[in-house]
Amino acid sequence: MKLLLAAALCAAAVDAANVNQLELHSIRAGSARYRGKNAIHLIPDPVRDNDDALAIVEGLKFRDGVIEADVAGDLAPGHSDSARGFVGIAFRVQPDARHYELLSLRPANARAADQLRRNHTAAYEGHPDFNFDRLRKESNGVYESYVDVELGAWTHLKIVVNGVTARMFVNRATQPCLIVNDLKLGAGEGAVALWSGPGTDGFFANLRVTPAK
Repeated sequence: MKLLLAAALCAAAVDAANVNQLELHSIRAGSARYRGKNAIHLIPDPVRDNDDALAIVEGLKFRDGVIEADVAGDLAPGHSDSARGFVGIAFRVQPDARHYELLSLRPANARAADQLRRNHTAAYEGHPDFNFDRLRKESNGVYESYVDVELGAWTHLKIVVNGVTARMFVNRATQPCLIVNDLKLGAGEGAVALWSGPGTDGFFANLRVTPAK
């Protein structure tokens, strides 16, 4: 099974994100056929803390540009009540795999009857110091927003990064659902990683990274 990865200056797509080319941190991974797509399946590790659960694409460095992927997050068997189907993309991941920027979705929130939960569907975090809890306390409503997505369904995610600004677009919308104007790690370079949160079966397909010219 493959994810498709291509760079803007390359004439052809390059297979660079199959399971064997992922560096795994606090997560397990396998190949899967999920809802009509060949996918990478990120599986929660029941014996390890699921914080910083990353599947880093080896050999890929990213500073500015566009990251696109089809993602799907569903509740894993035995999940806790706090599980939300967390799924997203980490970028500018540093070698320690603890410092990174993260844009993610919580699809279980999107169609909840509670409006506040809905407002927490799309989210930004700057790890390790600026997790969702700190950002919510210090700047409530700035780093999270509502977007209509469905639990377990394929969702097209597009992230546009320029300096300390990142914009997240969902399902090929022309307007971003979330804008971050002060990425907490600052302008820099690092790896790209697939991310899945606690209690989540995460699926990823058609990863495409286009560096800025």
